[in-house]
This record gives sequence, structure tokens and C-alpha cells, in this order.
Amino acid sequence: MSLDAASSRPRRGFTDKILRRGPLEAVATTIIAIGVIMLMQPFFLMLYSWSFVTTLFGTVMFIIVSKVRE
Repeated sequence: MSLDAASSRPRRGFTDKILRRGPLEAVATTIIAIGVIMLMQPFFLMLYSWSFVTTLFGTVMFIIVSKVRE
């Protein structure tokens, strides 16, 4: 009986573990934080130039990820 119960439960693959809301929201939040740090640093103009794009990418990623299943 326990064999049937274990086989009826769906197996989670590697992609199912990675493609969940929690880890992806953490990645998106980290990208947003990196963009803000790039914006506030006074040393490299190239980092400052890409800071808005990085922050925008993180924000759009966060919005999309918030629609992913738990």
C-alpha cells in the first residue's frame, strides 16, 4: 500500500525546484539591489550608465516572477 502512495505522488525535478516563486524573487531582488548600488557608486561611469537598465530588468523580472506558482 505504501508503494502505491509513493508512486502516485508527482516527482519534482531539478527545474521544478528552481522555477518557484521564492528563489526567483530572491534573484530579482538581488538584481534590483545591485542596480541601486551601481547607481550610488561614484567611481565607474560605466556602472552608473548601466544602473538604470539593471534596476529596470530586476523590477520587470520581479513583476513577472510574482505571477509564477508557489
